[in-house]
Amino acid sequence: MKLIAHHLHAAEPQSSGRLSITNDVDPRGLALSGLTRIDLCFPKFTDGRAYSQAYLLRRRLGFVGELRATGDVLLDQLLLMQRNGFDSVVLRADQDSGAASGQLGYFPDFYQADARGCMPRFVLPA
Repeated sequence: MKLIAHHLHAAEPQSSGRLSITNDVDPRGLALSGLTRIDLCFPKFTDGRAYSQAYLLRRRLGFVGELRATGDVLLDQLLLMQRNGFDSVVLRADQDSGAASGQLGYFPDFYQADARGCMPRFVLPA
């Protein structure tokens, strides 16, 4: 998962092929053709609707472009975001990228498949 500093995300130029949606938008109604990135917003760390949006976009709608988490993202949410299909996350200005990287490597294996189709270790050939 790519970790992006808040100031770098804010400085990115606008581009066609990118879409930023709030967490009350139903992704099933989006025109995904031509999109290379969708920014999904977490207005509060307690609001997890963007997880559902990411899962729908990956598994049911087959979106293969970049999914970026923005907003009030906590470091302990990063691994779940990655498993739900996010490719990148915008860290808040007060967050340390080293600590964020550590969170992503905390659990190397899982018992369930994730939104990208990664299979658990016990299913993989030895």
